[in-house]
Amino acid sequence: MNVVFISPHFPEYYHNFCSRLKDRGVNVLGVGDCPYDMISDETKNSLTEYYYVGSLENYDEVYRACAYFSSQYGKIDWIESENEYWLELEATLRRDFNVTTGPQIQDMRWMKYKSAMKEVYKSAGLKVADYIKLDTLDEAFEFTKENGYPVIVKPDNGVGATHTYKLKNDEELKDFYNHKQDYIDYILEDFVPGDVVTFEGVTDKDKNILFSTSHFMDTSIMDTVNDASDIYFHSEPVEGKPIYEIGEKVVKAFDTRSRFFHFEFIKLSEDKPGLGRKGDLVPLEVNMRAPGAFIPDMMNYAYDVDTYTIWADMMIYNTCFYEIERKYYVGYVGRRLGIDYELSDAEVADKYREYIKIEADIPQVLAQAEGNHIFIFRAKTKAKLNEITKAIIAHKKKKAAPKKAVKKTVKAVAKKVEEVKEPVKEPVKKTVKAVTKKVEEVKEPVKTVVEKTVKTVEKKKEPVKETVKAVTKKVEETKEPVKAVVETKKEEVKAAVEDTVKVVEEKKEELKEVVKKSPRARKAVKKPRHKAKKR
Repeated sequence: MNVVFISPHFPEYYHNFCSRLKDRGVNVLGVGDCPYDMISDETKNSLTEYYYVGSLENYDEVYRACAYFSSQYGKIDWIESENEYWLELEATLRRDFNVTTGPQIQDMRWMKYKSAMKEVYKSAGLKVADYIKLDTLDEAFEFTKENGYPVIVKPDNGVGATHTYKLKNDEELKDFYNHKQDYIDYILEDFVPGDVVTFEGVTDKDKNILFSTSHFMDTSIMDTVNDASDIYFHSEPVEGKPIYEIGEKVVKAFDTRSRFFHFEFIKLSEDKPGLGRKGDLVPLEVNMRAPGAFIPDMMNYAYDVDTYTIWADMMIYNTCFYEIERKYYVGYVGRRLGIDYELSDAEVADKYREYIKIEADIPQVLAQAEGNHIFIFRAKTKAKLNEITKAIIAHKKKKAAPKKAVKKTVKAVAKKVEEVKEPVKEPVKKTVKAVTKKVEEVKEPVKTVVEKTVKTVEKKKEPVKETVKAVTKKVEETKEPVKAVVETKKEEVKAAVEDTVKVVEEKKEELKEVVKKSPRARKAVKKPRHKAKKR
């Protein structure tokens, strides 16, 4: 059997997939973008041959590598990478080299795009969160009016919670839309409250599950990526659990033939109308490859098996030779650089030596989602596992400054004040003296001006007084003569009026006499005695 394995050197522990195949007589043909001298001895020893290419992004180079292997070893039976990033490269090579094992390029949409995954979930009778493709801001606002906030925005084709955000209002949505990466197609999804629970394992060519387990994410991957916080999770049994039942439905719905699979669900932390009740599982996404973050090794430690061997036996024999029995709880903690932990890495390793199975530094390219320094450990009970987890993630508390230190600080500050006080004191004194002197200099001229002004006003005041007196005296002098004239004229007017009245009376009597003597006047005043004649 000839198996081409893409990028066997990265992640570093992926040489385990290759070595299990080689141990069973398979020609394992590696293609990678790291020079042969720079790959680990474990990777070198796990391969039959290694072909170096300048870039795995250059399809022509990778194609030539596969063509070379085909000419040297015969027909290629499998092309694998167990890496999300290279799934489309694998599928394209399968098409071009007529490899029928594994997903084909036409199947990629259902495996890579979250919007397409939802269609498959629905076909299996599973409920999914409402969503839209984020094409316009108006459509996004319309979606939030119907579904409310918060909402989740994420790449339609993405992995590891990169470029995934929780938006809480119109302002955050608008800001994201205006600054989003134009080369990424996003979907806007209704927020589902709960915790991420995984379901992973290996299937045979008929989609039968050979081996499976589950992990509960104690922290949100989205939050740990965005906030650079600690990441920790632990394994959970699946035997007889609801997650096995729903996981099996998803396995049957997708093309999972002869695959290592990794599914993610949200376990509802509260009732969600249209999706389910608290505790129900809502499908999130599928990954047709092995889980990352050393989860294959965690599976080994939980069951005392070798997952890589199960995978190799599936490819060669289409079966699993292990008796699957869960024995341990397994935990993972990824620490961050720059955080002051209660226990140092060395102290953790020393204190929990019998429980720790892996301690390792993580490459920077993976550290965002996995942490910078990791511990994988196992225990017989969940209580012990929780104890170890808490000890590893415990941060040092910020202690209040001791009283003595505070007193010293106060004294030091007081001393500094005194030191500063003296140099400042002299310039201040000089400034005050200068200002006082200036005030005195200005004070006398101002005083003189004020006094002169007052004198001037007083001088002007006397003539005004004299004028007022003169006018008053003149008024008094004029007042009596005017009064006398008025009285005199008053008598004269009175006499003239009386004379005029006498003349009028006399003329009146004369007029009466004239009227009496006039005949016409008498007729005019007599009343008619005849009656009007009737017609």
